[in-house]
Amino acid sequence: MGPQTFLVRRASRLAGQRTTAIATRPHAGPTSRVRIVEVGPRDGLQNEKKIVPVGTKLRLIAGLARAGLRHIEAGAFVSPKWVPQMADSSAVLDSLRNPLIATPPGVAYSFLVPNFQGLEAALSLLSSPPGAPSPDSVNHDEENHSAGQSSREPPHGLSEIAIFTAATESFARKNINCSIAESIQRFKPVISEAKAHHIRVRAYISVVLGCPYEGPNVSPKAVADLARSLLGIGADEISLGDTTGMGTPRSTRLLLETLKEEGIPTDKLAVHFHDTYGQALVNVSVAFERGIRVFDSSVAGLGGCPYAKGATGNLASEDLVHYLHGMGVETGVDLNLLADVGDWISRELVRQNNSRAGSAIVAKRRDAISRGFYDLKETHRPRDVSQ
Repeated sequence: MGPQTFLVRRASRLAGQRTTAIATRPHAGPTSRVRIVEVGPRDGLQNEKKIVPVGTKLRLIAGLARAGLRHIEAGAFVSPKWVPQMADSSAVLDSLRNPLIATPPGVAYSFLVPNFQGLEAALSLLSSPPGAPSPDSVNHDEENHSAGQSSREPPHGLSEIAIFTAATESFARKNINCSIAESIQRFKPVISEAKAHHIRVRAYISVVLGCPYEGPNVSPKAVADLARSLLGIGADEISLGDTTGMGTPRSTRLLLETLKEEGIPTDKLAVHFHDTYGQALVNVSVAFERGIRVFDSSVAGLGGCPYAKGATGNLASEDLVHYLHGMGVETGVDLNLLADVGDWISRELVRQNNSRAGSAIVAKRRDAISRGFYDLKETHRPRDVSQ
């Protein structure tokens, strides 16, 4: 039997739109499982004005891992002058390396690095035993920062680094202070050194569906050319970022069709939607139809972009998982546990939980508890990573 075509109204309801998307229910098999990249601890927290304690970040990461997320972006080795929230990423990475900290097996931790200096900072830390003081200065000698890595295996706690550029020149200069071409040249030694340490490399392309400086009509061909260049210098995966949330089903479809026509392998692509205009889940549906199986999201819809005014948070992980489960797609994620993590971190940050599915699940449970219809033993709360 062929696939069953049905109306996906859930995406529209969660997005708060009346748009109805047509999707195809996948058969059970390799195409019916996706990989979710949880970006909450980095992309979600980086714009929080109040510094989030390291302990809270670690508790968030641990809660996400226990909920079943197996790819977590945990921090960024960037200048604290520009992103003060990420100034303690070395402490986060050091803690994740500690064998005394109980985290589920098989979790890949990713850290954003903007340049070679950022990678060196991570590698310098990894050359010391967990818990040792971080080096006071970064040694740019390859032999020194490779010390202690004789096995050249992926260091525990750092499975992947992420680099980032943009689809428009204006955004690139505002965000990374260089041209697109210059960013490619900057990334070459970063990727080469990461590969020497068997560390996977993910490349973000921002503003693929709309730029705050150049408008919504970003060239799909330019995105394809940039993706080809990044793959050509060794990137393992390209995450297509709708940084402003301007993307629509039509523009998403056009972009993905262009990438395919230009020979960019679909299995090398991920999508990263923001929900500024309530279109993120509808765009997920379009991407899934076109073979995308890697989706970025952030617990409780945390996040935004300081260089894209008005751009609200990322697609909420709870909403994404709820939608995919409704499609019969495997994620490996316990939605109830994930909803608890989103509820907890929202309260910790004293901010609204931007996940509609997560908020509904928690509210329904609280109502059942208040009426005596729910076993309190079934409630879940992320505990301290030290427990």
